[in-house]
Amino acid sequence: MSITRRGFLTASGLVLGSWSLAACGDDSGDGKSADGKTKLSVFSWWTGGGEEAGLKAMVADFEKRNSKIKFSNDAIAGGAGSKAKAVLASRLSSHNPPDSFQGHAGAELSDYIKAGQIEDLTFLYEQEGWRKVFPETLLPLLTLDGKIYSVPVNIHRANVLWHNVKVLEEAGVSEPPKTLDDFHSALDKVKGKGKIALVVGEQWTQQHLLETVLLGKLGADGYAALWKKGGDWGGTQVKDALETWAELLKYTNTDAASLTWQDASKLLGDGKAGFNVMGDWADSYFTVDLKLKPKTDYGWSAAPGTDGLYQFLSDSFTLPKGAKHREQAIAWLKECGSKAGQDAFNPKKGSIPARNDADPALYGTYLQWALEEWKKDKVVGSLTHGVVANLAWTSEIGTALGLFLGSKNVGKLQDALAKAAGKYAV
Repeated sequence: MSITRRGFLTASGLVLGSWSLAACGDDSGDGKSADGKTKLSVFSWWTGGGEEAGLKAMVADFEKRNSKIKFSNDAIAGGAGSKAKAVLASRLSSHNPPDSFQGHAGAELSDYIKAGQIEDLTFLYEQEGWRKVFPETLLPLLTLDGKIYSVPVNIHRANVLWHNVKVLEEAGVSEPPKTLDDFHSALDKVKGKGKIALVVGEQWTQQHLLETVLLGKLGADGYAALWKKGGDWGGTQVKDALETWAELLKYTNTDAASLTWQDASKLLGDGKAGFNVMGDWADSYFTVDLKLKPKTDYGWSAAPGTDGLYQFLSDSFTLPKGAKHREQAIAWLKECGSKAGQDAFNPKKGSIPARNDADPALYGTYLQWALEEWKKDKVVGSLTHGVVANLAWTSEIGTALGLFLGSKNVGKLQDALAKAAGKYAV
């Protein structure tokens, strides 16, 4: 697999999504809902905001086309997918899979493929003509030994710098910083106004920030090389990136560990913070949840040093081996790959479709910009969101970062990252 959201596997604090609880309440015990429809169990971590709104929109289209199927959202909230993945791993190992589950295109899928836990979906690509409508950049990340294993529903961008328009105006920052040096200068100005300069949340959001700094410092080729055997994790460029990231963390809020990405984004939306580096699902949160106006209340740009680079991730759905309702799961996968399904889902989710035949008129201000950027930018993969490293490698990186956040020792962090790469890079 020529590859590469969200690791830190821990099963603590598991919370079922409220929609999931409601959906599971009418189970008759024989796989049928109370109205006699076959209940399709789909596992994800989409339980709130634009994520849930997008999923509901696609489900509505699916159930309209499949009147004898009742969708059950077996979602697990929290930790940007880490808690869901821990529960999923347990279900798969105990041979109790959902009918379909969410995963990230890229190296993350390789764990499920090698474990023999998901089916080859190449036949669907042939039946539905998907090879013609999914980008060449994406298909290799779904493929192993010539077989395709999941259906992508979207494309997200990880390397986005969000800003509060009024906070920057008050701080005298005329435009979003394009370089990391300019970023430091802008952060000083925002901090000088008594605001949080750079807001972050729990640990995975800080790792998300790190991957954009690595990209900004090493460039596309240098960043890509890190995820291959022999990648120079012990070199001066990585050291420079880690030191830059450590300096950026000094501008952040002290309560980061207790905040979700939504909490952190709300601080920016409420005018208490100037900047946030977060994936473009934040756009949906700003517009849908916080009712903010793009370019008036908040703005965006490529993360400093990464202009012209699209650090992407893609949510996709799989067909687990042993799924109880395989036929219904295949119907769901066809929905996921359809133009109607993706155009229902993505405008609300805050992502662009994986298909290349989207109707731009359906998409908001930010997403129209993202559609154009996707066409012209050089594409690289995300670490935190499953593209460049498998689950075990991502988990070990998460452990190293957790230790660093306690010790602040860049040298030990670099050594740990180099050791992890030596263990997992292929």
